Amino acid sequence: MAKSAPKSAPKTTLWEFFQSLGKTFMLPVALLAFSGILLGIGSSLSSAAVKESMPFLDNTLLQLLFMWMTKIGLVAFIYLPIMFAVAIPLGLAREEKGVAAFAGFVGYSALNLSINFYLTVAGVIGNPTEEKAYGVKLILGVESIDTGILGAVIVGIIVAKLHARFYTYKMPDALAFFGGARFVPIISTLVLGVVGLIVPLVWPYFAMGIAGIGNLISHAGPFGPFLFGTGERLLLPFGLHHVLVALVRFTEAGGSLEVCGKTVSGALNIFYSELACPTSQGFSGSATAFLSQGKMPVFLGGLPGAALAMYHCARVENRGKVKALLLSGVIACIIGGITEPLEFLFLFVAPALYVVHAILTGLGFMVMGLLGVTIGNTDGNIIDFLIFGVLQGTATKWYLVPMVAAIWFVVYYSVFRFAITRFNLKTPGREIETKDALAFAVTGEKTTGYKGDIILAALGGADNLVSLDNCITRLRLSVNDMSLVNDAVLKANGALGVVKLDDHNLQVVIGPQVHMVKNEIQGLLPASA
Repeated sequence: MAKSAPKSAPKTTLWEFFQSLGKTFMLPVALLAFSGILLGIGSSLSSAAVKESMPFLDNTLLQLLFMWMTKIGLVAFIYLPIMFAVAIPLGLAREEKGVAAFAGFVGYSALNLSINFYLTVAGVIGNPTEEKAYGVKLILGVESIDTGILGAVIVGIIVAKLHARFYTYKMPDALAFFGGARFVPIISTLVLGVVGLIVPLVWPYFAMGIAGIGNLISHAGPFGPFLFGTGERLLLPFGLHHVLVALVRFTEAGGSLEVCGKTVSGALNIFYSELACPTSQGFSGSATAFLSQGKMPVFLGGLPGAALAMYHCARVENRGKVKALLLSGVIACIIGGITEPLEFLFLFVAPALYVVHAILTGLGFMVMGLLGVTIGNTDGNIIDFLIFGVLQGTATKWYLVPMVAAIWFVVYYSVFRFAITRFNLKTPGREIETKDALAFAVTGEKTTGYKGDIILAALGGADNLVSLDNCITRLRLSVNDMSLVNDAVLKANGALGVVKLDDHNLQVVIGPQVHMVKNEIQGLLPASA
């Protein structure tokens, strides 16, 4: 209980809240990416065109397998709002995470049942004209307003706040059974039940606002994808890019389109609907313009070119050490679609160069859209290129991707080499004092490649930590005293960068192995922590 005061301080900042919220999106989005791969492989290999061109695939057992992959690939697409409603309180909860996740499901169910009650009493249910006006849809077996991801996010935030307030709530002795963690789903049911009565009154205004954003993007023409791609990169260092990405992927801001007789909103939702629709002819360029294809010039060409430039600009005696560091970053970028291990190598030493990188990313989105490429999904890596580009046939114009990526490779290499040498930027291997850090980054002694005890000490020790979590590539922490955090020691022991967001919150960029580092540090903390 003594730690309750310092823990509350960081949580009061809006910055901390939004970056934490963005982090919670990763769990359903990761499943979405995998489900998309299953859906892409299954739907493409079971299509009539592929069976005609490759007759050996027209086998009953194989086709049943592909149809099964297509079916289970829809799991994240169909139930995505529910997953967000569960994942958000799960990710935001400090303790009793399982209860928070359960309450998220209960709250989402209560919301829709309450909306159904309102629509029934108001005479909307059973009136086709009114149902269309309200956007009524079958959700969890109940006719309700299709609030989509935004509704699920609202539920998740409310439940997370209720959980933080009530998971230690003490009831009178006669009702003690319902106290503590058990009270969280109870209060969530009541509160979301009331919210469900309000939603039909205010939802049309929310929908109009999101549609307005979508119209703004659509009327921007080719500059819509440019603004999206550039904005996403600029928000990435602060951990807020997930919010923008979710808005475009899953709401009307990413466009609306009728697919297989149903109106679908959100760029990624549209793409998956077209992928699963047997009568759909190709993919909508207006949707894929915001998806994987826009990342491919940078992920498959640009950043590898930047890595080569950094290698050539390193001191000769340091190139052997830098080589492994850069190569691992390139592999993570091309195969995994994870760019931060490379981006954070130059973000802090050359912020202006990162802005150029963001603009070039936006141009990649715009160019792919103008060329009529139609490759969807989320990651922009070589897997997406093969599954959602090559396997879907030449209608996706996948053959243009290597050409554009090659151009981006040359542009990035030239720009980075000029900037590094002209302005003497201290990218990896350019400074003598970085030798120990570079050597350790690639030859660490422990299984993770990092010394958790040293990193913990550099963070001010266990007593200085208020919270410890991670996203895909970085530790996300709250501390009592930021002055105790030693940036130099962190960087000398494998950290690619340290981002101090305010007086209490920071991020330590590690790379793809960050979850192992977090677990190692967690294991060093006292049981009471």
